[in-house]
Amino acid sequence: MTIPIYQADAFTNQLFGGNPAAVCPLTEWLPDELMQHIAAENNLAETANFVKTDEGFHLRWFTPELEIDLCGHATLATAHIIFTELGFIGDAIHFSTEKAGTLIVTQNGDRYTLDFPSRPPYPTEMPDGLLEGLNYKTPTSVMRSRDYFLVYDDEQDIVDMQPNHYALSKINAIGIIVTAPGKNVDFVSRFFAPACGVPEDPVTGSAHCNLIPYWAEKLGKTQLHAYQLSTRKGELWCEHKGDRVLMSGQAVTYLKGEIYI
Repeated sequence: MTIPIYQADAFTNQLFGGNPAAVCPLTEWLPDELMQHIAAENNLAETANFVKTDEGFHLRWFTPELEIDLCGHATLATAHIIFTELGFIGDAIHFSTEKAGTLIVTQNGDRYTLDFPSRPPYPTEMPDGLLEGLNYKTPTSVMRSRDYFLVYDDEQDIVDMQPNHYALSKINAIGIIVTAPGKNVDFVSRFFAPACGVPEDPVTGSAHCNLIPYWAEKLGKTQLHAYQLSTRKGELWCEHKGDRVLMSGQAVTYLKGEIYI
């Protein structure tokens, strides 16, 4: 049995930048255990699997450790592969998902725009071990949605942070977002998810479901420009639209081949 596999770098226009994701087109769903093994073997932040439906495509994402509820960069990578490699005709792709509802990706010139749910963070208490895991000073705000959401005063704080990933893996959350106002963009961020087998995610669309509504309210504007300051770096053009957020970015294909099962 062979399964097609592609790999694309998302939220970038250059190879070896942005966030790499594997994409597996399927004719029918494989056993969950097998899809998890494939994701672990790929050892990327996410492997996306999709099956064509009458309305569009059914989409699922796996980290090396578990199936995730929402992933932006692997959705962008999947849309990029469907548009560029699989002969899709049209301007918009509709993805149905189990836990995030319908996600829409439209092609606009050399960018793809993701229509995702808005997930504003709410104030919460700092959990035990989180500050020690970050190995850094206390943030100005501690919030949470799916992930913990920590706000700092300055972009340099986000650059300088060198967390203890083993300690962060003990925190009861999918991931930890750290963010601050940007020097040349509206806001910057980083995202750590060692509990999912991803010490630092290079560019995280799901985190921007929190970041966009927060910074839209904070800055009093609906259109925002953002950088995620990982080593690979990613650039996003964002818009807040009430209960939805739009994220636009680019993608480039790195690899295509076959998996032998």
